[in-house]
Amino acid sequence: MMPYKLPLSKMRRLGLALLLPAAFLGTVALPHQLSSVTAQTPTGNRPLTIRSDIQEYDAKNQVITARGNVQMLYPARQIQATSAQAQYFSKERRIDFSGNVYILQQGGNSIRAEKVTYLIDEGRFVALPQSNRQVESVYMVDDAELGSQSNTPAPRTPGLRRSN
Repeated sequence: MMPYKLPLSKMRRLGLALLLPAAFLGTVALPHQLSSVTAQTPTGNRPLTIRSDIQEYDAKNQVITARGNVQMLYPARQIQATSAQAQYFSKERRIDFSGNVYILQQGGNSIRAEKVTYLIDEGRFVALPQSNRQVESVYMVDDAELGSQSNTPAPRTPGLRRSN
């Protein structure tokens, strides 16, 4: 499922409209149909937008908690994500996703897991599966370098059996 793409101008207006009042109120619950917060990164003012059914902002700890149909869009890093819940820790510059997490990067690379931590400054994901399950990652590999090799399968080694 691909997240809904909101035009950048609308993301900025809506995000600022929701984020600024929340910064003055402490902890705020936003029970709108799809609340949206746009966080600006300090070094380049690149928007990171999180949309969800409900959002809370804890001004003391500078943590945004989004619940229900969470969608994150980070155009600067060409990342889209969906999950049941996400917490953006602005001081640590970290996002914790939980509940049926799906992350898609431009080019088709993706991650599916129960919990994923995204370390913004490092550009790194740490994924954890549900109990007795596995994390699934799909990476698009450029096979252009294999142009000189043939696409035929490797020959069978005597004594090894193929399993079907």
